[in-house]
Amino acid sequence: MEDGLPSQRADATSVYDEMTSFNFVFILHLMKEIMGITDVLCQALQSKSQDIINAMELVSSTKNLLQQMRDKKWDDLLVEVKSFCDVRNIDIPDFSAPYIDRKDSQLQEINGRFNDNAMELLILSNALNPKNAVESFKIADICKLVEKFYAQDFTRDEKEQLEIQLKHYEYNVVKGSEYKSLSTISELCQWLVKTNKSVTYNLIFRVVVLVLTLPVSTATTELSFSAMNIVKTRLRSKMEDDFLSDALMVYIEKEIARNVSIEDIIKDFENLKERRIPFS
Repeated sequence: MEDGLPSQRADATSVYDEMTSFNFVFILHLMKEIMGITDVLCQALQSKSQDIINAMELVSSTKNLLQQMRDKKWDDLLVEVKSFCDVRNIDIPDFSAPYIDRKDSQLQEINGRFNDNAMELLILSNALNPKNAVESFKIADICKLVEKFYAQDFTRDEKEQLEIQLKHYEYNVVKGSEYKSLSTISELCQWLVKTNKSVTYNLIFRVVVLVLTLPVSTATTELSFSAMNIVKTRLRSKMEDDFLSDALMVYIEKEIARNVSIEDIIKDFENLKERRIPFS
């Protein structure tokens, strides 16, 4: 950059200094380790055909491997980075100086996205997956799925009728040859409509439709990650999970949110409880 403008030379020098710093080298080595561990899970989540059980197993193994790296491989990583810096004459900071211990953000992020409730929801939903139907279809799991996650969508009588429908469904549908040719819940939904079984087993069909609304598709997952980066910035890093979830919902479903007026929001907020000074 000797022939460039002074500002360009200054920018180039600044970038070079940053790229030859211990912090930069350390982050690159750390990201290499993390991305190596998470790559298999990322590939599975981006697959067009979602295999929920295998994906959830990969979530568990990814969390365990990240925890192992945090607990047992930290010193090895530091030795590798120091060796890299020694060979290239990069200054190594004083590790005896005070520092602030921070949580592993990658592990924390995965725990946040795949908490126990989310894992259970996906695993129970797999009971409707026609792939490996004999092993995966469990009436008790489907009833538990409805009771725990979709209680508002079924009346008490419908929940009792659902269990009866599932017994007929297992005998008449799950054991049939046409059913065994299906490989995804989406294909199952289309087949139920095509064969008019969506009417005969209307409650089961309702569960299938509800399961299909789960955000497991690549596009929704990527949109959620993008929204996370926009909503949860450095200045909002201490945002509570509930508030973050609500904020993300408004951002992701912005087309619906645009139809809600500010006046209606203020009115609903005002009606939550009595206040000393009315808003309107």
